[in-house]
Amino acid sequence: MKIELQPNETKIDTWTILYIPPGGGKYNGKLTITNKRLLYDAKLDVSAKGLLSEALFIKWGSEGFLEINKADIKDVQVEKSFLAKKAVITLKDDSKHIFNYGALNVDKVAEAIRSN
Repeated sequence: MKIELQPNETKIDTWTILYIPPGGGKYNGKLTITNKRLLYDAKLDVSAKGLLSEALFIKWGSEGFLEINKADIKDVQVEKSFLAKKAVITLKDDSKHIFNYGALNVDKVAEAIRSN
């Protein structure tokens, strides 16, 4: 996926990570974080449900592409258990978006989400 950066936008990093939207489901794909946005390219729906959900502050593209503006993020929390390291993002509409890095350390992902 080719990311088109906006004016004054810089890419921080990219991770292959699971995304769990507020309405359920689970997607495997690539998360690219810039100083302004979170861009998620869902490659594969790995949930039993298989449905894309939508929230007020996000938009899905035709191929399962998610965009979250950092200005819409109210809070970022890190939750860690033995096999699940998660960055839990709360948007201004109180919806929760979860990026699960499995057993790998999710701190750098959360740090990139918080940074400008």
